[in-house]
Amino acid sequence: MSNTNRDKLQNSNDASRKFARQPKKPIVMSTASTLQVLYEDNHIIAINKRSSDIIQGDGKGDKSLCEVVAEYVAKKYNKPGKAFIGTVHRLDRPVSGVILYAKTSKALSRLTIMFRHREIQKTYWAVVKPTIIPAEGHVVNFLKKNPKLNKSFAHSRPGEDRKEAELMYQVLGESDHFTFVEVRPKSGRHHQIRVTLASLGSPIKGDVKYGAKNTNDNASVHLHARRIDFIHPVKQEAITIIAPPQEDTIWNEFVRLDLKLNRK
Repeated sequence: MSNTNRDKLQNSNDASRKFARQPKKPIVMSTASTLQVLYEDNHIIAINKRSSDIIQGDGKGDKSLCEVVAEYVAKKYNKPGKAFIGTVHRLDRPVSGVILYAKTSKALSRLTIMFRHREIQKTYWAVVKPTIIPAEGHVVNFLKKNPKLNKSFAHSRPGEDRKEAELMYQVLGESDHFTFVEVRPKSGRHHQIRVTLASLGSPIKGDVKYGAKNTNDNASVHLHARRIDFIHPVKQEAITIIAPPQEDTIWNEFVRLDLKLNRK
């Protein structure tokens, strides 16, 4: 066995042991050599996050995606020491899709403010079961996080430690077993899309924490950060970044649906 294949096998075995529910398929996390870069300039870099990548260190030994991106930049530009990479937003570990990082302190400061003021639009794809009724909606609820369970609970009214959450969704189509939904959050609360869709009676495929019946073989949930739209923090140009989902029968069906609808 070559050193490269041995490293991949070790990577997947180590990562598999970190999940509470043992995945049925090998877990492969991004490395500096396999990183899926969607966009890069002198100020920012956008990555297509794998569902196994972790944004923040969790104390279990897995390398964070921020560290991987820093390694990638340092190697690409032959930088001595560590490259500066700033985290400006997050995705849950089992969620895939586009995530944005800052390569300069100026970009980090400006992007942080833009996210805080909701000047950056994120669009997600979700696969749910059963279908959502009505097929289109604007949901405002109030989420309360339980840190011990690492879980949020949706409430219809304000209350102690409850934070307002807002999103819009639209059903794009259906297969024999699942419904394909586009979601545009207006806020960025803990597990917002996952708990909101579950509260509508349509948990995301694989998301057993929020009511799905079965886990996915690779420990993912079928929630994907498909697109991000914003004004570049330095160049002041309109930027749109689109992330293809991971290779998967159901995601492939979603992509075909999107092409059929001829959506931009």
